[in-house]
Amino acid sequence: QVQLVESGGGLVQAGGSLRLSCAASGRYAMGWFRQAPGKEREFLAALSWSGGSTYYADSVKGRFTISRDYAKNTVYLQMNSLKPEDTAVYYCAASTAGRVGVRNLPHEYDYWGQGTQVTVSS
Repeated sequence: QVQLVESGGGLVQAGGSLRLSCAASGRYAMGWFRQAPGKEREFLAALSWSGGSTYYADSVKGRFTISRDYAKNTVYLQMNSLKPEDTAVYYCAASTAGRVGVRNLPHEYDYWGQGTQVTVSS
């Protein structure tokens, strides 16, 4: 059983920054998604199993950065230049498919965190 524990959400003003953390119980290909009320879950960023490849949605490219601390088994999502439209519940996800590359579809992930709320005020 893979455990993912997210933290770091909160309320921030437009233009501000937040860093989300996702503590994992092992090493996996990882992704970050978000879901706003009434909308489908949206892919944001992915990191390959090796950590050598990253992939971003156009909506966050240049503003968000995914990274990993292997010693802590933690994946981060650094979010800069936040906008009110970034308001959503943010989820990290893990793929246990082995040494795979970046994955950007929800069904490619096996385990999900509980979600953390990010609210950006204008």
